[in-house]
Amino acid sequence: MIIPVIAVLAAAVWAGWAQRAPKATGDPASLAEHRRFMAAMERTTADTVGPGEHAGR
Repeated sequence: MIIPVIAVLAAAVWAGWAQRAPKATGDPASLAEHRRFMAAMERTTADTVGPGEHAGR
C-alpha cells in the first residue's frame, strides 16, 4: 500500500517540476559574441560572392 502512495507523490512532484516556467537566458556576453560572429559571417560572404552570384554555386 505504501509503494503506490510514494509513486503518486513522486509523480506529482515530477509533474510540478516539469510544468514550471522556463528561466530567461539573457547572457549579454553570449549575445554579443553571437552578434560578432554573425557580422563576421556577413563580411566573409559579402567579400567572396560577386554581384549576381549565389554562395551555393
